[in-house]
Amino acid sequence: MRVVIQRVKSASVDIVGNRKSGIGSGLMILLGIEDRDTDEDIDYLSRKIANMRIFNDEHGVMNRPVTDFPEAGILVVSQFTLMASTRKGNRPSYIHASRPEFAIPMYEKFCDVLSSVTGKAVETGTFGADMQVSLVNDGPVTIIMDSHLRESF
Repeated sequence: MRVVIQRVKSASVDIVGNRKSGIGSGLMILLGIEDRDTDEDIDYLSRKIANMRIFNDEHGVMNRPVTDFPEAGILVVSQFTLMASTRKGNRPSYIHASRPEFAIPMYEKFCDVLSSVTGKAVETGTFGADMQVSLVNDGPVTIIMDSHLRESF
């Protein structure tokens, strides 16, 4: 499972010209799912995201998590292209991206667990839809995580 986490001033998802969802300041998360992902990956990423200190404290230092800000929103958008393999040729392969039968329940569970861990409603896109995602990255702060490449020190 891969995520691109962006600290944003605002983010929104439009589908066929209609606003599906949007947030003010908070986190915009792109989520890629593969068949080897499990509930453990969901729990790991949700807890890391909830506790990641990427918001500024009173001294302007990134030292506070999203959970410290009641007004901060969270928007999660499924994005199978995060699972692209670019090893061979110039056309990305998406062989590692899960099919909808597996990915949709995992996406929904990820959003539910993230909401539970953060105590916040999680806004979403629509799985498989042609979405137009807009955001104003704050900082910019962008962090990429893969639940199968956990760093250890």
